[in-house]
Amino acid sequence: MFERLNTPQELFNYKLGAALTMENKVLSMLGDLEENAQREELKQQFRHHAEETQEHIRNIEQAFQALGEEPDDSPCPAIEGLEKEGKANIKKADDKMVDAVILSGAAETEHHEIAVYEGLITEAQAMGKQDVVQLLQKNLEQEQHTLEEVKQATQELAQEQFAHAA
Repeated sequence: MFERLNTPQELFNYKLGAALTMENKVLSMLGDLEENAQREELKQQFRHHAEETQEHIRNIEQAFQALGEEPDDSPCPAIEGLEKEGKANIKKADDKMVDAVILSGAAETEHHEIAVYEGLITEAQAMGKQDVVQLLQKNLEQEQHTLEEVKQATQELAQEQFAHAA
């Protein structure tokens, strides 16, 4: 049996906990992606994003402190699904296609993270918790920047792959 969420604050804390779970899972996924990536630039991007993800985790933990709450690791089934799908697709892909599969999964993950932070920021603003808003806003901006990097890398790789396929 699960605990019912009875107030907007309880729901926010639960979702903030799910964001913490999400970022911890992303951190472990980044190590696997770096290992599987074929291109050195992609490996470097994943190492850099792992450093940012560690910062995201600290920001969420600080948000819990600012709220006077203990960090909570609520489940985050969406990120588990993205990880499972990514691993399955990497196994299916030929070596020369792995980076394309990885980038596709990375884009999906970034979109999910952005949506999570946008929702949390809206609620933190409604609660008047500007200190929490600022911490989450930093995470959101980094996720948006990472998505732009992923899009750029995807575009470059696609152009290269289709040029060679022609």
